[in-house]
Order: sequence, then structure tokens, then C-alpha cells
Amino acid sequence: MISVAIIEDIKDIREPLKDFLSDQKEFLCNTAEESVEDFFNRYDREIPPEVILLDIGLPGISGLAAIKLIKDKLPDTEIIMLTIHEEHDKIFNALKAGASGYLLKSTQLSDIKDAIIEVSKGGAPMSPPIARKVIKFFDKEKSNEKEKLLTEKEEKIVHYIVDGLNCKMIAANSKVSIDTIKYHVKNIYKKLQINSKGELIAKSIRGEI
Repeated sequence: MISVAIIEDIKDIREPLKDFLSDQKEFLCNTAEESVEDFFNRYDREIPPEVILLDIGLPGISGLAAIKLIKDKLPDTEIIMLTIHEEHDKIFNALKAGASGYLLKSTQLSDIKDAIIEVSKGGAPMSPPIARKVIKFFDKEKSNEKEKLLTEKEEKIVHYIVDGLNCKMIAANSKVSIDTIKYHVKNIYKKLQINSKGELIAKSIRGEI
């Protein structure tokens, strides 16, 4: 059995969710509180929760602020945010603080059940709209890293090479020595992990630079 706690201030959400989870043979749900403060005062020390469903907009200590507090006291407890908030900052602040999952309150009860089981096995459940935001964020970060891989000067040299210019012509256009251009080309190859002009041009055509 997975011991589950709920911290949710809206009774019409908290109580039906507790009833649902209590009816599932996989779970023991004996803690459902409306605030973080109440949770810390009342949770069962004998059977601390393995998973907590945590709202963000709570009276007193907010759900985001509570993540670290909970992790400090119960480091082995997994936290799934259960909230209406879809803002990027809320999502990433929660995940950075130590939440293992992020579900919207529109999530079906059966999917919440699956998420609790998933997180107890080491997964990171997220509602589809949240997962898409996370993927987009990391795709953008990856793209930014790619853009920052070469300096502006190196990018300019790459464009010259793709346009068919040799080192002598690039040096003349850049008003530097051929040795300087060769030095930059060597660095470009090293950064991009390639060994030839053909590989460089191919990467450029594929949009990898």
C-alpha cells in the first residue's frame, strides 16, 4: 500500500479526492488537510506519507514554499503538485524545489491514481499541457546552447565557408592573417566535433549550427 496525503484548501476537492483514494486498494489515505501548517500538526508520524498531493494556492504557507519544508522533514516523500496553475514560473519553481510531478486539477481521478503509482516507482507524472511546456522549455534551452556554442566571429567564418570562400579569401574579407582564420577554423571543428569542411557544410544545411 502507498500512503498518500492531500494538502488542499478547497473542501469540495479535498474530500472527494480523499474518498476516492481511500477506496483504492493500492492506497492508504489517512491525511487530508487544508493547509501546510495543519498537515505538519496532524500527519501520522508512524506512517509518514510516501506521496503528497499538494496545491499551490493555500492559506498561510504556499504550496511552492512548502515543497522545501516538506522535503527537509520528509526527504523520502514524493510530492505531486495538484493545481490550476499552468504558468511557466510556477511549474519550474515547483520542479526545481523538489516536486516530482505536476498535475492540473482538471485531471481525471483515475489519472491521479496512475500518477501516484507512477511517482512511487520513480516516475515524474505530468498533465499533458504541463509536459508540453516542459519539453518546449528544454528544446528552447537546447537551441540556445547550440547558438551559443560558436562566437559571433566563428559564426561569420562558418557563413563564409558555406558560401564557398577559402581561408585566404576569408582572411582578406576579415582583414586578418590566414593563420588567424586557420586557428578559428580549427576551434570551430573542435567545438562542433567535426573534421572537415564537408561536415561543416552538412551541419549548416541540416540547421545544426
